[in-house]
Amino acid sequence: MLTISQLASYAGVTVRTVRHYHRIGLLAEPERDRSGYRSYDAAAVVRLIRIRVLADAGVPLARVQELLVAGPDEFARAVEAIDKALSADIRRLQSNRKRIAQLAAGDHLALPQVVVEYLDRLRGLGVGEAYIELERDAWIMLAPQIPLDIESVVAEKNRQLDEDPDMTRLYRLLSSVPEWSADDPRVVELADLVEDLRIRAVQSGEVEIGDADASDPFAALLDSAMAHSTPVARRLLAILEERGWRGWAQLERVPEGRIARDP
Repeated sequence: MLTISQLASYAGVTVRTVRHYHRIGLLAEPERDRSGYRSYDAAAVVRLIRIRVLADAGVPLARVQELLVAGPDEFARAVEAIDKALSADIRRLQSNRKRIAQLAAGDHLALPQVVVEYLDRLRGLGVGEAYIELERDAWIMLAPQIPLDIESVVAEKNRQLDEDPDMTRLYRLLSSVPEWSADDPRVVELADLVEDLRIRAVQSGEVEIGDADASDPFAALLDSAMAHSTPVARRLLAILEERGWRGWAQLERVPEGRIARDP
């Protein structure tokens, strides 16, 4: 007869493991001897070793009891099912490893590859990391809202950079915005550039004008994030509103007269 520590040693497990198997019903708990100690026989050793082998092979403890009493055919079917489940777990873990490796690059966290590439393009234009962080956070909020359209949205942004020098100029100005004070004279230059780009976007039909949709607070969320990003952003929005432009992610109204005069 063996003590619990001797049983654990024979089977290659810990005493804590033996007690756990007692609690979940995998291993019968023997009666105690006159001294109050549990005494285990050879059958307990054999059963515990079989439990350990199955558990080490990846069999869930919830299924170990089933396999211990299964006949040959039933055992084979159960092992096949467990193998399929383990294969699925392996594929999932391999996918997780790939994602973890990607996350080491930083921008891959919660962002599609096309957006990561776009942010890298901005870096190539000389845009600083302080502004890249603001842009990245906006994309993180936007991407889940338009998962099927994200590639076309990024493609349009790339087209604008390819074809419109003012877009490159805008980004280079924005790059230094985190370093500006709210009364920096360049804020007016930035407002002029943003307004010019808006006028052209409205004229070409790229930007639609409408009342804010109260049932969809996402545009308001983006506007709030923009307004609170820097003191310069609040002044920029104030200047644009003085000129008749309300909203950032979604324009609610525009200065019609100013657009009409634009050739």
